[in-house]
Amino acid sequence: MEDPFLNYFALGLLFFVVIVLVYGIIAIHDIPAKIAHSRHHPHEDAIHAAGWISLFMLHVLWPFLWIWAMMYQPERGWGFDHKAGEPTSPKEAVDELEELRHRLAEVEAKLGRDRPIPSESRARTKSELAELAESLVEKTTAETSTHGKPSKR
Repeated sequence: MEDPFLNYFALGLLFFVVIVLVYGIIAIHDIPAKIAHSRHHPHEDAIHAAGWISLFMLHVLWPFLWIWAMMYQPERGWGFDHKAGEPTSPKEAVDELEELRHRLAEVEAKLGRDRPIPSESRARTKSELAELAESLVEKTTAETSTHGKPSKR
């Protein structure tokens, strides 16, 4: 207690450690925002704000913010835009559709079908399906009204 220098040195060291710890925690919580900024993430501001919220919520959101920031890639977006084998433009999609129509016509020609299925038979099939669906709905409705619940078969 005789040397005040050591008291002031310990107090200064205590302040220094506290300031470094606070700065370190804030810097660590800002990592997802920096990742989002470097990747030109469309939700950069939301990630930054959620990082501050996570700081006051005992770091609960921080791992999710990291994942959210890492999901977006500048060159491919979210990763759901293009899959291998899919057309990349509308023109390619139209070209692929025309090629498939041509191939279908060739297959029908090989099978001896010179013409497609007539529209009246398609309409007849659709009407038969509609009638079948209506009868099924009526049957289900009748079962539920008589038994209170549908029967299990």
